[in-house]
Amino acid sequence: MASDPETGIERLRAGEPVAANWITMMHPAVAEITADIGYRLAFVDTEHTTASLNDVETMVRALETGGDTDAVVRVPSDDPTYLKRVLDVGVDGVMVPMIETAAQAEGVVDATRYPPVGSRGTGAARAQSYGADMAEYVDSADERLLRIVQIETPRAVDNVTDIATVEGIDALFVGPVDLSTGLGDLGNTESDAFVDAVETVLDAAEAAGKPVGTLATSEADIEYYQELGFDWQIVGVDVLLLRERTNDVRTTYADLVSE
Repeated sequence: MASDPETGIERLRAGEPVAANWITMMHPAVAEITADIGYRLAFVDTEHTTASLNDVETMVRALETGGDTDAVVRVPSDDPTYLKRVLDVGVDGVMVPMIETAAQAEGVVDATRYPPVGSRGTGAARAQSYGADMAEYVDSADERLLRIVQIETPRAVDNVTDIATVEGIDALFVGPVDLSTGLGDLGNTESDAFVDAVETVLDAAEAAGKPVGTLATSEADIEYYQELGFDWQIVGVDVLLLRERTNDVRTTYADLVSE
């Protein structure tokens, strides 16, 4: 965990605004820059990337060099075995996609807690200092670990009141692309159906005392989602920012020399 007494995870849990970065390019330089810029949270995506567990470990190590950036891994699914292996890397939190029922959310909590309250297997890995801090880690892991579930389908919205009240789930995340697609209008986050779904999620989460985040890929998105009432945001995706900024400067040069 980061040494700062007010970490990104602590801010998120307290319902304070916090900006996070989204990492899809598994190169340590991306993680180091993220930490150097001052992000308190970084999400390492393993759902829509080719990232291996070795990549995850490399990125977590690189984020730790900054000292104040908590590493959260977006796993591909709620598979307990993969969750166990990611946790053993020493991550600060996990975000699990496509959660549609309270039972699934309860399964996430169970898979990420040690017995007797959960079913996480106990092993000596990086998270436990390769066995040296086993007892201390097992005692503190549950309290330290951030658990986020993604609400990104109409079925999940229908069940969000029950999902939000699951003990052990710290926050919800609305996946705007998947949710808008599920509502029949890919990418339209201003439709009445999307806004109504978001309001349903926000109301359920507020009643349960859980903060809700989403992903913004532009300055306009950031302002729009803030107005909708999201508590925290992942602002920008590394690969999109690289593409857009590279295209901007290339276009500037091309326009200049063509005059």
